[in-house]
Amino acid sequence: MKFLHFQSSNDSEDESPSNNKLKKIGKFHSMLMQRFQSTYIPKQDISIDESLIGYKGRLGWKQYIPTKRSRFGVKLFQLCESESGYIWNSIIYTGKGTTFHEDFEDYGVSTKSVMTLIHELKNKGYTLTTDNYYTSPELAEILIKCKTDIYGTLRANRKGLPPLIKSSKVKKGEVLAFQKGKICLLKWTDKKPILMLSTLHNTSMVTVESKKSKSSKLKPAVVADYNNTMGGVDKADHCLSYYPVARNQQRKYYKKIFRYLLSQAVWNAFVIFKKNGGKMRQVEFRMKLIERLIEVTVCNPSTRRGPFLKSEENVVRLTGRHFPSYVDESESRKKSRKCVVCSLKINENGKRVRRESRFECKNCNVGLCVAPCFEIYHTESNL
Repeated sequence: MKFLHFQSSNDSEDESPSNNKLKKIGKFHSMLMQRFQSTYIPKQDISIDESLIGYKGRLGWKQYIPTKRSRFGVKLFQLCESESGYIWNSIIYTGKGTTFHEDFEDYGVSTKSVMTLIHELKNKGYTLTTDNYYTSPELAEILIKCKTDIYGTLRANRKGLPPLIKSSKVKKGEVLAFQKGKICLLKWTDKKPILMLSTLHNTSMVTVESKKSKSSKLKPAVVADYNNTMGGVDKADHCLSYYPVARNQQRKYYKKIFRYLLSQAVWNAFVIFKKNGGKMRQVEFRMKLIERLIEVTVCNPSTRRGPFLKSEENVVRLTGRHFPSYVDESESRKKSRKCVVCSLKINENGKRVRRESRFECKNCNVGLCVAPCFEIYHTESNL
């Protein structure tokens, strides 16, 4: 990280004011999004929501989102697969200079962001879930022409809504609905009134079992489906929060964005790994990735003292130069150590073999028989 350097592009298109804010990281972000899209085709249910890269430094287009844990930072509009949380596309929001698709420049920010994110998936029969920031009758009409369904929560002050749906009071459990072509507007009261818009649902009700108790409740089908498919972006953010890559005190915003994008790439790789039948947890997958990176750089294990962690041991013991030596009596009470290779064997009674050896590998800090355990330990990777 000390020698990580970003240089602004000299291309004429990047000298325009619209791209000036992301001149150091914009091309890397575009390249990464193209790779995300070419690597995996998402399933039918997708969702769009906001994500936030925590940053409290001095930045003109820093955003404040009170519902996010970081609250202050760089905002991204993200499109994810609802089931897995695979990040398929994103836009870095930089205020007025944000680059959207040229076909939708006359619309509002919420509509422009959705249509830019979903541009490559139009006319393919996808179903989009959005929250009340994006959902509007205007967006629904555009997506109907693109053969894409949409449903999500709705704000009462959106243009094009019938006056009755704003002013009417609905009792708990009751439903008030309006229909215009494929667009269905629905008002339902649970703990508070909820407005929903859908081009896929009607007023049908379904029984939903409570997660906390064994009781069940009748809900509109659009509400139940919204709860099941809206969490794609939140799932990705939640899983990435366990393994933060960006430093809290990072002053350069583009370095923080760079590290966050690398973390997204690791998450997407893990999602694809799981879809191909992988059985590892995310922490095991990340450790295995680190092992492979260390193997490429061929680390020097002689500088490490003390016993290795299992994940590091698998890498270091297969690289470098190793020599057998006698157990140092000054560091150990015994003149011998347990052989780690023999201890992996099972005897006739079903117990592990315990065999002492006067030899050890000082680089790996383990006891080993001279033959054949020393050679086995430093050559076979499946121990």
